[in-house]
Amino acid sequence: QVQLVESGGGLVQAGGSLRLSCVLSGRTFSTYTMGWFRQAPGKEREFVAAISWRGRSTYYADSVKGRFTINRDNAKRTAYLQMNSLKPEDTAVYYCAASTAQTMGVMASYNYWGQGTQVTVSS
Repeated sequence: QVQLVESGGGLVQAGGSLRLSCVLSGRTFSTYTMGWFRQAPGKEREFVAAISWRGRSTYYADSVKGRFTINRDNAKRTAYLQMNSLKPEDTAVYYCAASTAQTMGVMASYNYWGQGTQVTVSS
């Protein structure tokens, strides 16, 4: 049984930074593509960023490109999302997910999900 636990969310002012972490337990972390998604109130869940199992490939939503960075430490079984230059429209619950597929931006390909962590950006 795979479990994902996110941390690092919180309240930050516009222009600030946060780093989210996601720890995977239960299976071999290095075999999974890892992704971050978010869901704002009243909106559908959307893709944010993803990283391949070796960390050699990354993929970002246009809305976060240049501001967010995804990386991973396979030895620590942890994926990270560094978020800089945060905007009020980044406010959402952020979810970590793991996929056995290589299609990084496709939500349906993700097999396992964390419980989410709230990120709130004040103006």
